[in-house]
Amino acid sequence: VQLQASGGGLVQAGGSLRLSCAASGRTVSSYVMGWFRQAPGKEREFVAATSWRAVLTDYTDSVKGRFTISRDTATNTVYLQMNSLKPEDTAVYYCAVRTSGSYVYRTEGEYDYWGQGTEVTVSS
Repeated sequence: VQLQASGGGLVQAGGSLRLSCAASGRTVSSYVMGWFRQAPGKEREFVAATSWRAVLTDYTDSVKGRFTISRDTATNTVYLQMNSLKPEDTAVYYCAVRTSGSYVYRTEGEYDYWGQGTEVTVSS
């Protein structure tokens, strides 16, 4: 599975961005898909995940109510809509796929494939 993340950029605090992650190589409609981020000088952290058929979603507390993860099974794409962005959301965002399981997962090691990352910068 190859993952291509896009949609990052520079935005002012309070603004919005939508990240996309296009998967190729296999149909990922039955896979768990997640977003992680890594801020400068920090470890990569979980942001959001969606289960097979988007039955379950999970978010880290700091983005609840502001970010929404969704998926389009027809195009093998997962999205992360980010609203009310804050400077602390500045990071490189990575999408990831887990090829088994029907729940949502928060740990890096539980994912099998990773995209290359897209950079998000939120100015104050």
